[in-house]
Amino acid sequence: MIVRPRPHWLRLLFVRRGSLMPLIFWQLLFVFLLSCTVLVAHGRLFDWKVTLTAAPFSLMGVALAIFLGFRINASYDRYWEARTMWGSVLIVSRNLARQALTLTARGGAAPDATRPFILGLIGFAAAMRNQLRHRPCDAGLAGLLPDALVARLAGTRSAPALILLWLAEWLRERRENDALPPILAQHMEAGLDELSTALGSCERIANTPLPFTYSVILHRSSYCYCMLLPFGLVDSIGLMMPLVVVFVAYTFFALEALSDEIEEPFGTMPNDLALDAIVAGIDASLRELLGETPPPAPQPDKNFVLR
Repeated sequence: MIVRPRPHWLRLLFVRRGSLMPLIFWQLLFVFLLSCTVLVAHGRLFDWKVTLTAAPFSLMGVALAIFLGFRINASYDRYWEARTMWGSVLIVSRNLARQALTLTARGGAAPDATRPFILGLIGFAAAMRNQLRHRPCDAGLAGLLPDALVARLAGTRSAPALILLWLAEWLRERRENDALPPILAQHMEAGLDELSTALGSCERIANTPLPFTYSVILHRSSYCYCMLLPFGLVDSIGLMMPLVVVFVAYTFFALEALSDEIEEPFGTMPNDLALDAIVAGIDASLRELLGETPPPAPQPDKNFVLR
């Protein structure tokens, strides 16, 4: 995801990075060349004059816009639910870290005693990111988890679930050593359950895409509409017809590309979730609870240029 300050409105008109223009440039160029060809031929296809007017395109445009709105709303719902689940990971991790520091011994436990548990929460967030982005499951976990656990995670299919199991075993040890009353241990277990729920929800989003037929119908309809539109506007608009058609095509193609991009919110495309920044925020927040100095927070690109 792009993290940067909002540019000036004039510069925003010419921004390419994150605008989806690189993805749809060749489609727009095809539509523009087709429109120019129709303009030169005066709407004739070989010896046949294509007699189309703007009237049917008004009706088709409304239907296509409704379907396109449904598609992008469905994709955005997936995107926002994923962001909500990651927000809950941050909140629950903070709560568990605070409880580990204040409830695991009378008068509060020393940070060194609870440090493995809190670092394990950071490791869970990192492992969850790795799984959703199909990275090696043990990437970035060195120093956060015991070496034996990191070695155990290598090659597993659900490293975050195993980390939750290790965190639960840590709570069990505290309870068996009378460092954590059973009722408080049960309360903290509920926090681990919330982390497991967030993990399962994100896995559901990642492993259950929208039905493929939505993309097929929208893709075909958009192309047919934009390829026929020049024939309907050539007689009424004239020389400005290619520009009008390209503008309409840009709207349809860009929204279609955006819906495809945010349908999978855990990727690394410019408009996907900034998972690395979220995990870095969890890391910094929990290390501050331990009294440690966190690494510098990710900053927007102050040297942003039009690209």
